[in-house]
Amino acid sequence: MIAGTYNMTCEQGTTFTRIIKLKEPDPLDPTGSTYNAVDLTSYTARMQVRRTVESTSAQIELTTENGGIAVQPTEEVGLIQISMSDTQTAALTSDGVYDLELITPGGVVSRVIQGTFTLSLEVTR
Repeated sequence: MIAGTYNMTCEQGTTFTRIIKLKEPDPLDPTGSTYNAVDLTSYTARMQVRRTVESTSAQIELTTENGGIAVQPTEEVGLIQISMSDTQTAALTSDGVYDLELITPGGVVSRVIQGTFTLSLEVTR
């Protein structure tokens, strides 16, 4: 799977939620217009926001283990929900970059999306 690009904007000091709907092309459709749901049963996920790709520390790390990401398999599409509380977004200090990885029950890691992470600074505090 090749990662898609999705540039996020986060408003500092607010509750942040994004839902990613994951489908993959049907290998039996030569036109490439049919997509199938991705079965995300027992998958885990992780995401980090860093100031730059080279930064040694993350501004924030979200995982299925810490409750920042929920992976929800459905019949139509696999859903990945990314969430940060208002307290978490208030603690962010700058724009950055991110990527979101899925981990299969067998331990195979795939990058799903990546991009810039723009922080819209809070005025009301």
